[in-house]
Amino acid sequence: MTSGSISRRRSVATAGLAATALVLSACGGSDGDSGSGGGNGGSLTIGTTDKITFLDPAGSYDNGSFAVMNQVFPFLMNTPFGSPDVEPDIAESAEFTAPTQYTVTLKPDLKWANGHDLTSSDVKFTFDRQLAIADENGPSSLLYNLDSVETPDDTTVVFNLKSPNDQVFPQILSSPAGPIVDEEVFSADSVTPDKEIVDGKAFHGPYTITSYKQNDLISYEAYPDYQGLLGAPKTDKVNVKYYAEASNLKLEIQEGNIDVAFRSLTATDIEDLRGNDKVKVVDGPGGEIRYIVFNFDTQPYGAKTPEADPAKAQAVRQAVADLIDREEIADQVYKGTYTPLYSFVPEGLTGATEPLKEKYGDGSGGADADKAKQRLAAAGVQTPVNLSLQYSNDHYGPSSADEYALIKDQLEASGLFSVDLQTTEWTQYSKQRTADAYPAYQLGWFPDYSDADNYLTPFFLLENFLSNHYADQEVNDLILQQATTADEGERTALLGEIQDKVGDDLSTVPYLQGAQVAVTGADVEGAEDTLDASFKFRYGALSKG
Repeated sequence: MTSGSISRRRSVATAGLAATALVLSACGGSDGDSGSGGGNGGSLTIGTTDKITFLDPAGSYDNGSFAVMNQVFPFLMNTPFGSPDVEPDIAESAEFTAPTQYTVTLKPDLKWANGHDLTSSDVKFTFDRQLAIADENGPSSLLYNLDSVETPDDTTVVFNLKSPNDQVFPQILSSPAGPIVDEEVFSADSVTPDKEIVDGKAFHGPYTITSYKQNDLISYEAYPDYQGLLGAPKTDKVNVKYYAEASNLKLEIQEGNIDVAFRSLTATDIEDLRGNDKVKVVDGPGGEIRYIVFNFDTQPYGAKTPEADPAKAQAVRQAVADLIDREEIADQVYKGTYTPLYSFVPEGLTGATEPLKEKYGDGSGGADADKAKQRLAAAGVQTPVNLSLQYSNDHYGPSSADEYALIKDQLEASGLFSVDLQTTEWTQYSKQRTADAYPAYQLGWFPDYSDADNYLTPFFLLENFLSNHYADQEVNDLILQQATTADEGERTALLGEIQDKVGDDLSTVPYLQGAQVAVTGADVEGAEDTLDASFKFRYGALSKG
């Protein structure tokens, strides 16, 4: 992984937005070589072990669901192939017309695949329902700065923001909170079932869904009336097959039964496939991170436990950070496809620091059992600490079992912890983790947009998607401040201050940073175009020779 490939800050939000309008011109429907033109017909098959939670953007906040949304729903702002910079998608222009007003003008005569008109009313409906539903597994927390939406006419949308000069709002419009939905198909106050969305043909992306069996098989067909940034797909028909086991996914791509394998093969499988001249292994910039979440209510000494004690609870979290050997996990489990991470913002992004390297372990990135022992003793914590630790056995790839077995070993080898390690399938896991069922548990993060803000806002605001009862008003205010600070130096300093403060609190313990990897047939082109720093895998870039 080359961390420098995601080191740039988005250029769409520049200093002085209050004084100077940000105007982004639409790029027609054929921007660049990838995904443009009329397509060459044909079909291809993609395989994945990712899982879909819901097709409804209000009800899911995971990579598997967002992968589908990126193919079939329109966005006001999107990222062209090969770039993390947002530009208008189904919009003609987008600009700050006042410090707290972001105005978007839609292209005229837009139509949903079902024939319904796609107007500003759909846009207002989309964001109003995100905030109204506020599903605990949804992305509504990203809209923390949105106050209201106005629609002066059918093609004009005015977003009224709470804080001025929002440096990230254009990016948020391209995030999982941003897919526009058909108000004649979707419910205004509840998550809409997948079947109703598919049957209602509520699509206006590069593709529509023609056949849908959740987490089994989805068939896509190019939508000829898509007028967005990405242009016409290079391949007319795409089938996506979902696999329960990465070993089956590897076998399928190896035998030529599928054309592309994307998320998630084991590191050993990837290493093996690099030596196979029948396939191509394509690497892209990495923004994915792995981390442990602590529930502040139910963790050892948590607020709702019989022995509740905030200082002891913090010492437990910090001792875990002292004992995790990131290098060992990266090397033994992931063969270098992941690298150690010592912060909440991955290396390479502007503003990223490494507070966990200095604060914990041996001070140089290694583990230190003596330091953990001293920390727990100073807080009066009796050892061994009984820690319930949960991971998903199907969502973050097949190596999760080895990953968490090693973490358990690292914690227990010190004699300071006794770990009850349990696993649950993702469909149940995603519900239980927000219901306080897990005192400590695995999560991974695949960014919505390539900016440090996206590794802070969803996790550490008072209202956050983790729902782990972490609340720090000072951290909350600093996050809001950095998001509206136009001066790059001042904003970078604020980002560092936030990382330092949450590094003491440790509501999460990040430990790995990973790259994007796709394996394709030798005759498949375009994977390198969509494995970009937008972190969106768009099928329209792919074609077979």
